[in-house]
Amino acid sequence: MTIDLSYSPEVTDLVARTRTFIDDVVLPLENQYAGDIVAAGGDDLRRELNAQAKAAGIFAPHAPVEFGGLGLNMSDRSPVFTAAGRSTFGPVALHLGAPDEGNVHMLAEVASPTQKDRYLAPLAKGEIRSAFAMTEPSPGAGADPNALRTHAVRVPGGWKINGMKRFITGADGAGMWIIMARTKGEPGDRGGATMFLAPAGTPGIEVGRYVHTYDRGMIGGHCEVTFTDVFVPDEDVLGEPDEGYRYAQVRLGPARMTHVMRWMGVAERAHDIALDYVGTREGFGGKLGDLGMIQQMVADNEIDLAATRALLTNACWELDQGEHASNSTSIAKTYGAEAFSRILDRCVQMCGGLGVSEDLPLARLANEVRPFRIYDGPSEVHRWALAKRAVGRARKAREAGVRNV
Repeated sequence: MTIDLSYSPEVTDLVARTRTFIDDVVLPLENQYAGDIVAAGGDDLRRELNAQAKAAGIFAPHAPVEFGGLGLNMSDRSPVFTAAGRSTFGPVALHLGAPDEGNVHMLAEVASPTQKDRYLAPLAKGEIRSAFAMTEPSPGAGADPNALRTHAVRVPGGWKINGMKRFITGADGAGMWIIMARTKGEPGDRGGATMFLAPAGTPGIEVGRYVHTYDRGMIGGHCEVTFTDVFVPDEDVLGEPDEGYRYAQVRLGPARMTHVMRWMGVAERAHDIALDYVGTREGFGGKLGDLGMIQQMVADNEIDLAATRALLTNACWELDQGEHASNSTSIAKTYGAEAFSRILDRCVQMCGGLGVSEDLPLARLANEVRPFRIYDGPSEVHRWALAKRAVGRARKAREAGVRNV
């Protein structure tokens, strides 16, 4: 059986146009403002860049065509998202950053026709931003979603939500909310969550303090949010009550892979910067790139990039086949997140004093990729899940009388 890993001429052209747009329009802005998108203009800049991306025909490559996007599947998104991710402002410019990209994906799959018109249409077109409110302060939901404490109770005509969330990306200025709340069982119980939709300005939603992190490429912060008697009508329940975690899987696997795609762009850019430096810097009787120790770091970067691409390609293929791809997305996410940190660290080391200075972007890019080992599930949680599934498969095989040795 022949496996074709090539991209269509249309996708190849889209990648090239995206790369040109990032290099010519977006990277100069990122470098001017040292990667701080709020200082660069925040939402005003986002709208300006979105308009330019639309004019260039590269806006929202993941969004459904009927809502203004290009409708790419997961496999075709990969090289486009990577090209956009070369700049930390790139995902905002093309409207393919978190959490909006994942929310667009989930609404396209789960929302009712009425919900799509009200929420998906303006979000996909970049008219608004969104927030996905699931993570909570301890002892609430975080890496363990079953610890969910925000709760919703039935009232005439809908539901009332009470609780507190933390690390909600893009919360400040979000035009719509997807809120995960418990509607069945107690904290610690498996399942029993429901997803609710709410527009900006809904009474009872209060965005509190920014939880400052050292990545600076997002708009709207990572905020604490309080929900006090927030009323959501029945028509704004996303999917069926008590099935929120099942629907969330529609979002989580693909969103992990699009994170890998975007940060792949950062890692490739850092590698290119380091290659340019060691290829021209004189030292010890020649170029740094001729030294064995430097060549080992270059080779290790090449290996980490190639391995991550291969794992990403496999996971995206499984997702495009309609599979849950739980194992492949966990593997690609865990390996990629750790590989990108290794790559950035080597690039900083290869560039010496310039690597830790503001003359090159490497130090701040290292700060951008480091949180990925925590975002969308810490590496340790993915490893635990992978091991648990592997042990479970072996146990079932023994019980069925299948010998593995």
